[in-house]
Amino acid sequence: MESYEDYHKAFIEYLQIEKNASPYTVEYYQQDMRDFFSFLEQEGIHSLEDIDPHCVRLFLTTLYNEKLSRRSVSRKISSLRSFFRFLERENLVETNPFMLITLPKAKKPIPGFLYMEELQKLFAVNDLNDPLGQRNQALLETLYGTGMRVSECQNLKLKDIDFSIGTMLVKGKGNKERYVPFGSFAENALKQYIQDGRQQLLDNAGANGDIVFLNARGKPLTTRGIRTILKKMMEKAALTVHVHPHKLRHTFATHMLNEGADLRTVQELLGHENLSSTQIYTHVTKDHLRNIYVNSHPRAKSQD
Repeated sequence: MESYEDYHKAFIEYLQIEKNASPYTVEYYQQDMRDFFSFLEQEGIHSLEDIDPHCVRLFLTTLYNEKLSRRSVSRKISSLRSFFRFLERENLVETNPFMLITLPKAKKPIPGFLYMEELQKLFAVNDLNDPLGQRNQALLETLYGTGMRVSECQNLKLKDIDFSIGTMLVKGKGNKERYVPFGSFAENALKQYIQDGRQQLLDNAGANGDIVFLNARGKPLTTRGIRTILKKMMEKAALTVHVHPHKLRHTFATHMLNEGADLRTVQELLGHENLSSTQIYTHVTKDHLRNIYVNSHPRAKSQD
């Protein structure tokens, strides 16, 4: 009889080869399965055939006793449901014990975003005569101007930027590609950095390469490095809000919708597979819509 580890390995290969899952996705699946296998060992369950809905409910109880959030529990159940769906497909189990388990949907948190006044402070802190200042400005303009993920920004290459038509080729989750337009502010910041600051960073390091955003040693920036740069910019701008790459992505989506962009367009720009992922941003625009209504509709407010 094969061990749990054998099934685990086969499923991970399936995710990587057939599903083309990202390293982050694979890592989450691996952790979720290890937690479940550890639980099975503690319960003395050594066969797939012995895993039934009762066993799954006991596992759920264990997770809640560990004070895990509903969101974390839901993710683990989703991962294990996919794992058993794979086992069904391979005729290794007859039924999927996780299919009968339903969890109330966790309330999605409303994403935070920056107001234009806060953004203006960030845009004003960089020294554009300094190579790192030019890089930081280009980084900020790119993240806010395109709404791309920090990992997508980290992997951006010179050949992905087409200045002639103002678009970038962005490689998203699962190696899915999309074209994203960028405006004149991002264009000017990127051109100055690429032609001046970036070249200085490469020359000082005696290096070369195609990655757009580099550290002080002329090496590609890491996602942690990008987060650190934004944190320092936030402190320099004396902002009281926390600024991270995903907040700039939230801000991009919120401002687009506030200015009249439709959901489908924003969905495509963000690289969301499902529209439901984009719809969360409509919550943060309701106050804006209310203000427009009150100020625009003839019978929205009484005339004094």
